[in-house]
Amino acid sequence: MLTDDRPGPGADTAESGSTTPPSPPRDVRLIRRRRRSHWDLKLSPYLYISPFFILFALVGLFPLLYTGYLSVHDWDKLYRQRGEFTGMENFEFVLTDPIFRKALVNTFSIFLMSSVPQIVVAVGVAALLDNQLRARTFWRMSVLLPFVVAPAAAALIFGSLFADQSGLINAALRELGLEPIRWHVDRLWSHVAISSMVNWRWTGYNTLILLAAMQAVPRELYESAALDGAGRLRQFWSITLPMIRPTMIFVIVTSTIGGLQIFTEPRLFDDSMSREGGADHQYMTAALYIYDRGIVDGFYGRASAAAWLLFLIIVAIALLNFVLTRYLTRRSS
Repeated sequence: MLTDDRPGPGADTAESGSTTPPSPPRDVRLIRRRRRSHWDLKLSPYLYISPFFILFALVGLFPLLYTGYLSVHDWDKLYRQRGEFTGMENFEFVLTDPIFRKALVNTFSIFLMSSVPQIVVAVGVAALLDNQLRARTFWRMSVLLPFVVAPAAAALIFGSLFADQSGLINAALRELGLEPIRWHVDRLWSHVAISSMVNWRWTGYNTLILLAAMQAVPRELYESAALDGAGRLRQFWSITLPMIRPTMIFVIVTSTIGGLQIFTEPRLFDDSMSREGGADHQYMTAALYIYDRGIVDGFYGRASAAAWLLFLIIVAIALLNFVLTRYLTRRSS
C-alpha cells in the first residue's frame, strides 16, 4: 500500500508551536479603508486650521478673557495675588474720567484724519499703478517702502519735520515770515502731525491690496466700455469701484480697527516723558490711556476696563460697517 508522507497543511505550525492569524477578507479591508478615508476627509480640514485657533486661544482669547477678569477686580499692583471684586466700579471710573473722554475724542480725530485720506489716496495711487507704466514693478514696490521702515525710524524722520523749535516746516514758515506752528502744544496740529505719520506708513500697504483687486478685474469689461464711448473716469467709477467693493470693505474694516488702536505714532511723538500724550493730554489716544493707567500708574483693573470699552467700541463700529456695506450692496444690485 502506498502512503503519502508529505506533511499536512498545519504541520509546520504545529511543530513551531505558533499560529498565524488568518488575514482579514478583502471586503473587510476595503470597508476599513473607506472608513479611514471618510474620517480623513471629514477631520483633515479642521486639523489644518487648528494651529491658528490654538495660537489665537493662547495669545488672543485668553488675554481677552483675563483682561475681562481684571476689569471687575481691584488690581492696582503688579504681582498681586488676587484683587478684591469690585463689579462695575472700574468701568464707572473710566467712563467718568475726563482724561478718558478726551482720549476717545483724540482717537476719533486722529482716526478720521488718517484713515479717510489714506484710503482715498490708496485708491488713486492703485488706479495709477494699474496702468501700463514703465518700470511698473519698481513703482509698485516703492510704495511699500514706508511700510517696512521701523516706526522708531519714522518717528525720527517726522520729528525733524514737526519739531517745535528746530523743525524743517517751522524753519520754512519763518523764512516766509509766518508764525511757527506749535506741533506738540496745539491739539489740532498735533493730530495733523500724527495722522501724517500714519498716512505715510500705511498708504502704500493699502495701495498694494487695492492694486491686487484691480488687477483681477476682467479687461474685457474695460474694452467693452471703451467701445461704448466711456472715458477713463467713467470706467473707473462704473467698473473699477464696483468690482473691488469686497476688497474696499476689507481695507476699510482693517483701517478702522488699526486707526482706533493707534499707539506707536502718538507714543513716539511724545517728547515729554512726564505724561503720555502731551502735558494736557492733547494727543493722548485710548491705547495710550490704557498704557498710562496700566503700565505707568499700575492700576490694572482700570486699564483693563478701558481696554474692554475700546474693544466694544471697535466691535460696534465694525458691525456698523458690515450693516452699511450690506445695505449698499443690496441697493446697488
